[in-house]
Amino acid sequence: MNPINRETKDLKKYFFALKNLYPKAYDKTTTDPYTKTRVILMNGTEFESVWFMHQFARHCDEPEILEKLAIVRAQEQQQQKRISCLKPIDESILETTIAYEQLAVDLTASLAINETDKTNREALNFALLEDFDHLYRFSNLLLMDKKIEAEGLVGGYTEIMPGRPTIAEHRCPVQNLKPNMNAKKAKLYSKLVACTITAAEQQTMNYYMNIAQWYKNDLGRKLYSEIALVEEEHVTQYESLKDPNMTWLEQWVMHEYAECYLYYSAYEDETHPEIKAMWLEHFEMECAHLKTAIELLEKFEKKSYQDVIDDGEFPELLKIGSHKEYIREVLERTVTLTSKNKDYKEVDCLKDDDVFFKFQEVFIGDDEETVPSHMVIEKAIDTFGEDYRFQESAHPVQELKSRKCDNTTLARTKE
Repeated sequence: MNPINRETKDLKKYFFALKNLYPKAYDKTTTDPYTKTRVILMNGTEFESVWFMHQFARHCDEPEILEKLAIVRAQEQQQQKRISCLKPIDESILETTIAYEQLAVDLTASLAINETDKTNREALNFALLEDFDHLYRFSNLLLMDKKIEAEGLVGGYTEIMPGRPTIAEHRCPVQNLKPNMNAKKAKLYSKLVACTITAAEQQTMNYYMNIAQWYKNDLGRKLYSEIALVEEEHVTQYESLKDPNMTWLEQWVMHEYAECYLYYSAYEDETHPEIKAMWLEHFEMECAHLKTAIELLEKFEKKSYQDVIDDGEFPELLKIGSHKEYIREVLERTVTLTSKNKDYKEVDCLKDDDVFFKFQEVFIGDDEETVPSHMVIEKAIDTFGEDYRFQESAHPVQELKSRKCDNTTLARTKE
């Protein structure tokens, strides 16, 4: 599929009537979990697009570009409003959160499996284990507060058990920066990976930043706040992978192309008939947006879209799926890594005065018993006699097998 070859209407004919901005929501009890994750991903993709175009507009004084940005941005806003209202009213904050974390886990694994760029793949695998742990923490809160087992919400596609302990994920911010790619040399798939995962993690970060204050008890508010800080780390890591030397117009072309790619991927995978039709409708809109960005790139910078997206033909489409064995392998192999100087390093190999330990001392100190991600598991153990998990066999990491004690030292202190 090549979106450049897709027949489209005049740009201004893609506005929706207000009455069409409120679609029928999915049924939270019967809808496939991966439909829910696609809704979240495409909502986040539209959010990223809107804010990119706002930032572009604030750095541009060319009237024609500003006019086209305003039109496309308004249409992206309409798309985002349609997608966000697919979430049903009766789906609680925590139930939605489980879908967010399932997306973070299985999207990241799906991207990593097909990624050949070493820097991108290692970044994906590193954050994968942290989002995997977040799913476990929120699932225990869900069982305590809502009496719901998350296994049903994830459809059995994703295991629920500890990853790299959240308490060990708090790092000096500078250590989250990674080497950026060279967009002129990078494979198109790798550029799409960076765009996709940045948008997805940013959506999660924004959700947790804004939802913490609305949770109904102190422990939940604290957990959302703590994990939102880790999502900030993830966004810092992922956005640093992108090429900052691309011009604003080149970036716009890349953004629109990524949206085309994701909408078409979602359409190909979707099982919900009404939502599948929406993905196709939005895909056609994005093809028109892409052509608009390409026209402006050619007019104002005298550049070809091929410098940004090759010939436009999609690489292998994104298919969010279950990757239990892959996640277990990454867990067993890399759970004790931390981020170090644009690379990753075993915590045991760090010097005693490393900035990782210094930051942990400032942020947590001797108060690990008051760290919300730890408190949630301790409370679950006190309540149920053991933590809540959904795992198909024993945990691959010896230190994380116990269901009666939450490990707060793995990947955080030296043995």
